[in-house]
Amino acid sequence: MAANTKPPAGAAPVPVLSPRALGRATLERQLLLRRAAMNAKDAVAHLVGLQAQNTKPPYYQLLARLEGFRPAELAELMESREVARIVTLRSTIHTHTADDALTLRPLMQPACDRELGVFRKRLTGVDPDRLRELSRAYVEETPRTPKEIRERLRTEWPDADPRALSTAARCLLPLVQVTPRGVWGRSGGVALTTAEHWLGRAAEAAPGLDAAVPRYLGAFGPASVKDMQTWAGLTRLGEVFERLRPRLVTFRDENGVELFDLPDAPRPAEDTPAPPRLLPEFDNVLLGHADRTRVVPPHLRGLNGVGNQTYGSALVDGFLAALWRLEKTPRDAPAALTVQELRPLTAAERDALTDEAAALLSVTAPATAHGNGYDIRFARFIDLAR
Repeated sequence: MAANTKPPAGAAPVPVLSPRALGRATLERQLLLRRAAMNAKDAVAHLVGLQAQNTKPPYYQLLARLEGFRPAELAELMESREVARIVTLRSTIHTHTADDALTLRPLMQPACDRELGVFRKRLTGVDPDRLRELSRAYVEETPRTPKEIRERLRTEWPDADPRALSTAARCLLPLVQVTPRGVWGRSGGVALTTAEHWLGRAAEAAPGLDAAVPRYLGAFGPASVKDMQTWAGLTRLGEVFERLRPRLVTFRDENGVELFDLPDAPRPAEDTPAPPRLLPEFDNVLLGHADRTRVVPPHLRGLNGVGNQTYGSALVDGFLAALWRLEKTPRDAPAALTVQELRPLTAAERDALTDEAAALLSVTAPATAHGNGYDIRFARFIDLAR
């Protein structure tokens, strides 16, 4: 045990968890060790939302996690307003259940405030309370595009930066992207209204961070204070964990960092098989921790999570091992998916990924299955260290 993990005299040793052990625990809770017999709404709640910076990733996240999932299931939840797309964690767009859209969003206000702070110099003379009032009335009259919101607010503050004005509205109000935006098989630009107006009920009192910590650990644990802060985009959560310490168990990682967990949460053995999974860009499991070595080998950190990412991530044996993307093909050609190896894959691993890719395409591109099959390609390993 490293020096900084040494317990006080007389105390029981604190168990140390390897990256592989941490990965297996998180993959189990992320429904990635086996597909779960769970409906989409329950899965969205269990995972505390689905990253939805782009419109299709929520569907791919559930395809990787749920037994028999079909995109229409999530699409119907969106159209019935049982789930919604809203800015929450890290001040980015997530798909949440209606309950979480109304209660999690207030908890994430500090993250939105930090984003707003970037634009404050461009909002000189703008009264935030007045902006909130004007924006709420405008978008509750009918859903509005960001451009429409900017133009309305510029009539009040013509000298302010237009982009800063619409960003301020998004940060100060719980705005949802209304359908058909984000509905599988349909297209639609961004149009916004308040969560209360769209969901037909007032926001309830948020349950507080003391309730959010166990939910986070239930989906991402074991985890450190910094891990949850990174996931949520919040700071100063140490005091919350300290309050909850009597209800939690603790571990250390191999660097001596203290990890918290729920006492009865699953922690599979580190040799538990982890089947290959094709995850979309910005999948929750890749962004849920400050230390991502439980799923991302250290030399690949940042490779799949920066910029306007267009590649998905392929997990093999529980770790990032390849990237993937759908290729544009002629209408009468087979659907094509390319896997870019990030380490040399064995023949068995390529076969398993081929099966996973075919299963994905059978759901997302079923029209091509009639006689044409699928075109699943492998781009072989390129040594990134060179």
